Amino acid sequence: MSSPLPAKGVLINVMGREFRVAAPEGEDKQLLASVDYLNRKMREIKDTGKVVGNERIAIMAALNIAHELLSSKGGKAGANSFDETAVKRRMAQLENIIEKALSEQDKLF
Repeated sequence: MSSPLPAKGVLINVMGREFRVAAPEGEDKQLLASVDYLNRKMREIKDTGKVVGNERIAIMAALNIAHELLSSKGGKAGANSFDETAVKRRMAQLENIIEKALSEQDKLF
């Protein structure tokens, strides 16, 4: 469970681990909503059974959330527009690199 703390920050809980993070005054509710969203995304990934380990789950959740963000901005024209296909291709490449690196790490133990 996450709860706001005075001045020292906000105590959050991500997949059972507690962290204290700084939040600008008045933005603790938005931070807690972000934590809830992250936990939901991480649970979705964990529930598939395809990804094991909180670190891997966190990385995949971060990639998925980044993809959602970039996809939502994709329809907007202007200086911030980008090639959505290139972003998706790059994200797939990053997922493969991360999976390979993490699987090689497992062999060490």
